[in-house]
Amino acid sequence: MGPLDGFRIIEIEGIGPCPFGGMLLADLGAEVIRVGRPEPSFLQASFDVMSRGKKSVTLDLKKPDGKAALLKMLEFADALIEGFRPGVMERLGIGPDVCLEANPKLVFGRMTGWGQDGPWAKRAGHDINYISLAGALHAIGHKGQRPTVPLNLVGDFGGGGLLLAFGVVTALLEAQKSGKGQVVDAAMVDGVAALMASIYAGMQQGFWSDKRGENLLDSGAAFYDVYETKDGKYISIGSLEPQFYKELLEKLDLVGKAPAPMDHLNPAKWNELRPTLTEIFLSKTRDEWDEVFDGSDVCYAPVLAAAEVFEHEHHKARGSFVDIGGIKHAVAAPRFSRTKAADPKPAAERGADNEEVFAACGITYPDPGE
Repeated sequence: MGPLDGFRIIEIEGIGPCPFGGMLLADLGAEVIRVGRPEPSFLQASFDVMSRGKKSVTLDLKKPDGKAALLKMLEFADALIEGFRPGVMERLGIGPDVCLEANPKLVFGRMTGWGQDGPWAKRAGHDINYISLAGALHAIGHKGQRPTVPLNLVGDFGGGGLLLAFGVVTALLEAQKSGKGQVVDAAMVDGVAALMASIYAGMQQGFWSDKRGENLLDSGAAFYDVYETKDGKYISIGSLEPQFYKELLEKLDLVGKAPAPMDHLNPAKWNELRPTLTEIFLSKTRDEWDEVFDGSDVCYAPVLAAAEVFEHEHHKARGSFVDIGGIKHAVAAPRFSRTKAADPKPAAERGADNEEVFAACGITYPDPGE
């Protein structure tokens, strides 16, 4: 059933971080009802991974009947989440004031890039822009090279959808005590700033430099980096602590030939080992390095492509992925000992749940948005 069983979340259809936040809530047992436009979707439902486990209804929110139906649905809901630019929901006539009037205990979750206010609030943007303004993009990459774009994981999903879901659940907990709803302003630029907290602190105390690729955790240290192997694949090494670094030296027969444990943490010595490691790791294939470091505490892992991830022994042992209609899905995270989440269900076809949801809310069927 999942720990969020019994909560009903209305998700206004969008792309990126808001659907991801809704997916997380649905994965953990919430009944998430996605409200979409009454028109065909360009995305085949079986591949709409972020709509998995959600119900689907269609309403035209630009029409009075569509808005009235949504407000009626909100009477039976615990939260609403939306990912429009600031002011869009208000112009549709379904902003927070109107929705909270329909249900004073409602949590109204808003997902934007720049936030609901501030001089940049109404600008267009994408993940790459939000992580730029928060300082994350500048910090990612190798020395002497331009910043590396880290997919859209940092802004859209980590600093966006994940913190939207966290904010909504937090507000739901508070609403159970106060009996009152509220607005959750989840901005990706804020979320990324929260993710950067330790980096900001490190810069202010002189532990971290704004020189990309010259710090302990950004590939500046040779013992915390990615190396190519004989077969053109890659491995990752993260031998930070002295005991792990010592084991790395032992495994590679480098004791007495490289900076000693503790001495390796001196930035002046970080690159002494790099040419040697580069040469050594090119001498074996990735699979051979898997064998060398099997069971060790070197802090090692092969760099896997997505298709390889599904077949790795660790993921298989933990049941980390399930096959749903021929599509691989990561199971719900995190995991719970008692209120275990069920395996995800495939996304519903657009409007598949109109009759059920509208009837439960006392709304005349067929689609009042038509």
